[in-house]
Formats: sequence, structure tokens, C-alpha cells
Amino acid sequence: MAKMRGFSFRSLTFMVMVAFLVWSWNVETCDGRRGRHWRPSRGDASLYKKKGKYHHGGNRHHRSSNAGKTKQKHPSPVVAVPPPPPPLPPSAPAAPRPSIPVNPPSKGYEDDTGSVFSVMDFGAKGDGKSDDTKAFQATWAAACKVEASTMVVPSEYVFLVGPISFSGPYCEKNIVFQLDGKIIAPTDSKAWGSGLFQWLEFTKLVGITIKGSGTVDGSGSVWWQNSPLDDPIDDELKLIIPLNRTKPVYPPISINSSLSGKMPSTKPTALRFYGSFNVTVTGITIQNSPQCHLKFDNCVGVYVYNFTASSPGDSPNTDGIHLQNSKDVVIRGSTLGCGDDCVSIQTGCTNVYIHNVNCGPGHGISIGGLGKDNTKACVSNITVRDIIMQNTMNGVRIKTWQGGLGSVQGVLFSNIQVSEVQLPIVIDQFYCDKRTCKNQTAAVALSGIHYENIRGTYTVKPVHFACSDNMPCTDVTLDRVKLEPLQERYHLYDPYCWQTFGELHSPAVPPVQCLQVGKPSSNRIQVDHDQC
Repeated sequence: MAKMRGFSFRSLTFMVMVAFLVWSWNVETCDGRRGRHWRPSRGDASLYKKKGKYHHGGNRHHRSSNAGKTKQKHPSPVVAVPPPPPPLPPSAPAAPRPSIPVNPPSKGYEDDTGSVFSVMDFGAKGDGKSDDTKAFQATWAAACKVEASTMVVPSEYVFLVGPISFSGPYCEKNIVFQLDGKIIAPTDSKAWGSGLFQWLEFTKLVGITIKGSGTVDGSGSVWWQNSPLDDPIDDELKLIIPLNRTKPVYPPISINSSLSGKMPSTKPTALRFYGSFNVTVTGITIQNSPQCHLKFDNCVGVYVYNFTASSPGDSPNTDGIHLQNSKDVVIRGSTLGCGDDCVSIQTGCTNVYIHNVNCGPGHGISIGGLGKDNTKACVSNITVRDIIMQNTMNGVRIKTWQGGLGSVQGVLFSNIQVSEVQLPIVIDQFYCDKRTCKNQTAAVALSGIHYENIRGTYTVKPVHFACSDNMPCTDVTLDRVKLEPLQERYHLYDPYCWQTFGELHSPAVPPVQCLQVGKPSSNRIQVDHDQC
């Protein structure tokens, strides 16, 4: 019993000491984890290094290692913000901002409408004597690269410019050619070589606009006096017989004596657009063109308004506006006076609307000539209305060559006022601008031709319908036609019809009794290669 008590006392004492040591170690460890001056030993540090991938994870225990130095509450953590860079020394220039390169101020500028490029800034003289062709080329080259840019030809200057092409197709769209000055063509034959078909040409462009109050002068008189004797003549002259039975003789055209050198036989059109979309011409005047004043070829979306074409009535082959292979065309509010057709509508044209136009002098508004040299011609959906014609050879006319193929259909001539017009209404399917043409049976088919409210005075013949024997004209209608004769210096003739079928919707003055009602009984059916 005594041994048992002694053993128990010693054992109890040993257990108490062990418990005290364990408690002391735990207290130190806990205080160290609370940040009270605990640091890992070298051995502990080496252990962390050996663990490698967990090295950064151990740092979570050291974020507040300085918090034990004071019993104050820990402040909220603050995100460190880097100090601003030191200012540049006074002598150092500020760093430039990146920018898109632009033309130097002397070569163009910006306004509310976009980039503007003046020919004067590219070396043009504008004195009417110096050749400014290269300056115009350089200006266009700069404007061509900028969408919706404007090329300016300023007012109060005269620019001598040789043959030039303002061309795409790599130009940006919606370029404006602002013409306020005057552009004149050279009269030296050397500038034209062996002959060119156009003087100023705009090709393969989208959204091109020519506008302004300026003038294009083709210096045409030097070309007209050198016209070869076999130049085309208007075949309707054969219908106009003076009272003294002599052919009309045009007075010679006076030219400047300083003009020298014979011009080429090929005469240029003053201003031509080719292969372009959404073309606008407004405000400008084209005068004295060697041949056509304004031509559109293979264009879609043409808008011409407040435009003027002006040449003498005896200037040969100087059409005002010439359309070919173009569609969706509007011509309005313009004045056209020239030596040939005020408007000429050729093959490949459709959806053409011409209204509120003054025509004269000239040869009227014509569809054709079509089918020359046995070619195929297709014209459709043509409207010509609200037109004033004065002192013209023809009023509204359709002319085709024998031997042609294709068709003309869907044509309306409405509200045409004629004054002293020789031949107000004409269909001529035997057109020939040479002295002789051989007879051929094939013809361009004409159908759906409507005339309404054609009024005024004529001096030769009110109506002339000469249709093909093999392909008569069909569905020709007349409504409210009132034409009074005016005896001047020509023989007067009654209305004439040949192989023309249709209907009178109201009595005509004078009576057009030659129009055959209905359809022809022997009308040849078009074969596939005839049709459009």
C-alpha cells in the first residue's frame, strides 16, 4: 500500500511536468502565429525552399507581420498608386500625337463638305495661254484618293486644257468636280494627234458630280470649217424643199485668223462619261463643241439638270446630249441649242425621262439612228414631255436604218410645244445620212409609240410616218394633236403615213387620215435574233 502511494505520487508529478511543457509550447506557437515576433528558423526557411511550388502559398501567413508592434487597430489596406512621371525639361519637345498623313496645306484643305483640291494649288496658271493639262491631272490624282473630295476650277480664270481623262476605277466615290471658271480646248492640231473621240472624259467612276457656274468651250469653229465633205448629213433635209427649189446653203462660219493647221477628221466630244454610276451634271455650260457636247455611254443613274449646251444652228453634228447604252436617265430644266439633235437617244437605252427642256436651234429630240450597218438596236421606256421647241428642223423623231434588227417600244411624247418647227412629228425607217443607201427588207421593229398634246406651228410638214414595208409600225396613237401651218420659205405638205398602224384618240389638226387603224395583216413575226 505504501509502494502504491509512492508510485502514484511520482507518476502524478511527472505527468504534471509534461503537461506544463506541452502547454508552454502551444502558447508560444499560437502567439507566433498571431505575429508576436515569431520568425521561421533557418531550418524552417530551408524547408519552404525545398517545397518549391508551395513557396508563394506560404506568404499568406506573413501579410500582417508588422501588426504586432502596436496594439492599435489595423488600418484598412491602401492600393498603391505609382507617382506621375517627372515633367519634361523645358528644352525637350512634347511627344507628337500619331495622326493620319494629310496633304500639305498648299495642296488641299478641309471644309464642312470634305477635302478640297484647287487646280491653282497644283500649278495651274489660268491665263488662257499656258497649258494647264498637267495641273489638272495632278489635282485629279490627289482628289481621286479621297472619298467625297472636291476638285475646284475657280472662277475668273481661263484654263487651256488638252485631251485628258479623269478616270477610275480605283478612285474613291462621290467626287465633286466644281467648275466655276472656264476651260478651253487647244486649237493647235498638234494637241490632237491623228484625232480623238473625246476631249474631257470621266470613266469608271461612282457618284461623280460636275457642277458650278463655269463653262467648257470646245473651240469648235476651227473643226467645223475643216469638216470633210462626206460628213454625215441629216436625212430629213430631203423633205425640206425651199420655195425657189434650191437646197439650203449654210453661211460660212467665221473663224479666228490666228488659228492654224488643219484639224484631224475625227472630231472629239467635249465632255464624255463612260462606264460610270450615279452621274450628275448641273449648272455648267458647254459651248462650241467640235462634235457632241455631252455624252453618256454605258452609264447607270444619270441626272442632268440646269444644264446648257450652246453652238450655232449650222455647226455640223453637234448634238446637245447624246445617250448610248445607258439606263435610268433623267434630263430636266435645261436649255439645248446646237447644230444637231438637242437630245439623241441611241441603242441600249432604257428608262429615260426628259422633261422641261428648251430645244432650239437644232434637230429636235430623236431616238436613233438605230440599226446602222445591220446592227441590233434595243430602246425602251422613253418619256419626253413638257418640251418647248423653237426654230428646229424636227420636233420629236424616231429614225432607223434599213437592214437593222431589234426594237423600239414604250415611247411617250407628251405636251410638246413647237414654234416654227419644220417637221414636228417624224418616224423615218429609211434613214440614210449618205447620198445613197441600198434598199433592205430587215428593220428595227417600232411599237407602242404615243403622241399626246402636240401643239404649235410647222413650216414644212406636220406629220411624217415612213415605216418599213416588211416591219410596219404598230400601236401608234395620236391624241390632241393641233399643228398650224406657217408659210415661210418652204413648200408645205400634208401629213404622210406609210405602213403605220394605230389609232387616233381624238381628231387631229390637220387631219391625219393616213394612219391605218388596227394591226397589219402580214406583219412579219420577229425571230429570236431580232428580239431584245
